[in-house]
Amino acid sequence: MNFFDSPFFKHPVTQIAIGVIFTVILVLVLRRIIHSLFKRTDFISEKKEKTIESMVNSIVQYAATFGLIVYVLYVFDIEVGKILAGAGVLGLIIGFGAQNLVKDWLAGIFLLYEKQLQQGDWIKVNNLYSGIVEDVGLRSIKIRQWSGELLILSNGQIQTVQNYNFDKMRVIEQVTVSFYEDPRRIFSVLEDACERLNQELHEFLKKDLTGKPVEPFQIYGMTALNDQYRGYQYAVIGLCDDLVYWTAAKETRRILAETMYDHKIQMAEQHIEYRPKEQRET
Repeated sequence: MNFFDSPFFKHPVTQIAIGVIFTVILVLVLRRIIHSLFKRTDFISEKKEKTIESMVNSIVQYAATFGLIVYVLYVFDIEVGKILAGAGVLGLIIGFGAQNLVKDWLAGIFLLYEKQLQQGDWIKVNNLYSGIVEDVGLRSIKIRQWSGELLILSNGQIQTVQNYNFDKMRVIEQVTVSFYEDPRRIFSVLEDACERLNQELHEFLKKDLTGKPVEPFQIYGMTALNDQYRGYQYAVIGLCDDLVYWTAAKETRRILAETMYDHKIQMAEQHIEYRPKEQRET
C-alpha cells in the first residue's frame, strides 16, 4: 500500500502538521533568498535595503500564514469561498478587527513609500517614544528605546514621526550666563570656543563636494535677554552628519563647559530668597 494512501497520512492532524512544517520551511527559504538578493544590490543605500527587506519579509509571513489557514480549512472540508462570500461572516470579520488590520497595513505601506523612516534611524514617535528602529513590518514597527526596552507600535497608531537621521542635523547648544557678565566678553569667549570646536570636531561636520564644512560651528547670537529670569542666553550652532549627531552634541557641550570654566565665566544660577516669618511680618 502506498504510504500517501495510509490512514496515518490521511489523518487531519498529520496533514496539518505537514502543512505547518512545509510553511515554516518555505518562509525560511524565501527569507534567505530575499536576503541574498538584497545583499547583492548596490544601487540603494544599506539602510534602505534593510528597510525594504524587513517589509518584504513581513509580507511573506502574512501571505504564508493566510495560505496555511486556507489549507487547514481545506483539510477539514470547509469551503473557503462560501465563507468569504458570506456577507454576515464578512461583516463580523470587519467589525472585529479587520478594519484596524487594514489600517495598519496601509500605514506601513505609506511609511515605506514616503520614506518617513528606515531601519537604523533614531526617531521620535507621537512626541512620546524615541529610539532606534530595529524592524519595519507591514503591521507594526519595533523601536529599541534608550533604556533597552523594545517598543512594538502598530503602524496605524503612528501620527507624527521626528526622524533624526535625514542626512544632516544641526547642533544647537545654548549657554545662559549671569547678568553681571559683559556681553562683549562673552561673544569673544564663545568665538574662541567655536574655533576649538571646528578644530576638534572637524570630522563630525557636514561637508560639501569640495570637502569644506557646509556650516561650521559659529555663534548664532544672543537668543534671550532674560532666560527664565536667570541671565543672558547665547546659542552656538553647527551642521553635522546625522549619524554622529549625538556624539557631536555631547562633545560640543563638553568643550563649551570647559571654555566657560577656563575663562571664569559666571554662569546663571537660580536664587531663592528665604526670609523667616518674623522678618516677613515686620
